[in-house]
Amino acid sequence: MSTTSRRHSLLTMVKWTLLDEMYAGWRQLALLGGNRRSRKWRSGDEALPEVVLLPGVYEHWTFLRPLGNALNAAGHRVRVVRGLSMNRLPIAATAARAVAALAAEPTPRAGRVLVAHSKGGLVGKHVLMDQAAGAASSASPGRTDAAAGTLDPGAPPARVPDVGVLGVVAICTPFAGSRYARMFVNRTMRALRPDDETIVLLGGAASVNARIVSVFGVFDPHVPEGSVLAGATNVQVDTAGHFMILRTPEAAAAVLDGIRSLAAPASPPPPVEPPPASPQPVE
Repeated sequence: MSTTSRRHSLLTMVKWTLLDEMYAGWRQLALLGGNRRSRKWRSGDEALPEVVLLPGVYEHWTFLRPLGNALNAAGHRVRVVRGLSMNRLPIAATAARAVAALAAEPTPRAGRVLVAHSKGGLVGKHVLMDQAAGAASSASPGRTDAAAGTLDPGAPPARVPDVGVLGVVAICTPFAGSRYARMFVNRTMRALRPDDETIVLLGGAASVNARIVSVFGVFDPHVPEGSVLAGATNVQVDTAGHFMILRTPEAAAAVLDGIRSLAAPASPPPPVEPPPASPQPVE
């Protein structure tokens, strides 16, 4: 795999893949046990940012319940975006739904961090793009709406509410797409191809990458291109899998560290030293 210098045997990778798929199936069946958010998730330290969970493609938010429990135990309030179902909508449409849902409630004083899995990380990056484009449009009407991919100086800028998103912690996200998506015939999966229009658009929006923490393991059977994102904070944890990683304490610790780094105030620039005075001629 491109994101690690380790080399694993074919047998090891097959074993990890099978275990990964078994875990994914078990998490899908867990939905039958109920889809209500724990009441504990509503409580937490108001000095910490609220965590918003974004699942991957064909995943219900309950897929992320173990990770949500770990983040709540660390003091964060955790919420989900209702109405995403199994996250089959196009990335831009899902991002718009997420922003609308967050705008319907007051923005927490400490802000929000999106914690996303797989396709959810692409949705999260689109939210950052939409927020940046909305802020730029408000400041300079008629500018290019980079997130929407439009260029119409005469059109009024789309109003994108500021919902206080500090950044995104993305887990196993195919920022460069996945070539395996070409093997599918349905549009939902083919939208993750490396040459898909939205994937290309997201890849070109490097200005928001500094607000993204990308977490991934030593082997991901679904994202052979890896999840390293230039300009982002990239964190590899010593575990394997596209799905199993979500249950590991290593991933939970990396996510918590990522949230802390995104919520930390920006450091002031270092003071500028004045140039040394030119020696005066002796008279």
